[in-house]
Amino acid sequence: MWVWLACAYPDPMALRVVLADDNLIVREGVRQMLGTVADIDIVAVCGDRDSLLVAAEAHRPDAIVTDIRMPPAHADEGVEVADRIRQIDPAIGVVVLSQYSDAEYAVRLFEHGASGRAYLLKDRVADVDQLVGAIRAVAGGGSVVDSRVVESLVAARTRAAQSPLRSLTSREREILGEIAQGKSNAAIAADLFLTERAVEKHINAIFSKLELSEERDVNKRVMATVIYLADQRS
Repeated sequence: MWVWLACAYPDPMALRVVLADDNLIVREGVRQMLGTVADIDIVAVCGDRDSLLVAAEAHRPDAIVTDIRMPPAHADEGVEVADRIRQIDPAIGVVVLSQYSDAEYAVRLFEHGASGRAYLLKDRVADVDQLVGAIRAVAGGGSVVDSRVVESLVAARTRAAQSPLRSLTSREREILGEIAQGKSNAAIAADLFLTERAVEKHINAIFSKLELSEERDVNKRVMATVIYLADQRS
């Protein structure tokens, strides 16, 4: 287990980031790329799950960028770390990088809450603006899901030629759009000049029509969001 620590005098206004990937080429490439961004300060670079958890505990960064599979097991360490980080410090955002577009990983990442979590495919890393945008989003409590993962989830849940949103009313589609922006029921009610009770009824109808009623509450919102986002791309 090892961890590289930054020793410079950082900009106090910069976002403090811990980076983790067991692949030296990927790790150094991402580190150098993020090093060109003025408001990103890499405070530690790690090569495995255990050193990442140590660095997170020691530095309490604004965000972590981690590969999904690392030593010791090369399984789903990135998702495991994201869950553990909620116990260490819920304010720390986590961006999970993966070469797998299988929606199961994304759903597992978000199942304990989407706030402060992002799931990006590794080939997006070449676009520094996308990666930095995800880091800033999770550091601020937002969430990001890669569009190709969205498409994978929709394909897994429905093979119908028509949109899975075809049964929603215009008001329900409007509310689903608000959910996709990460807004709470209270915020949606305020934006659309509805009561919270009315919003809740609409949301329950949306979940029922999208056949999400049996899912956990968090999963319902995440899955409804990705279905909506995929529909917007079609």
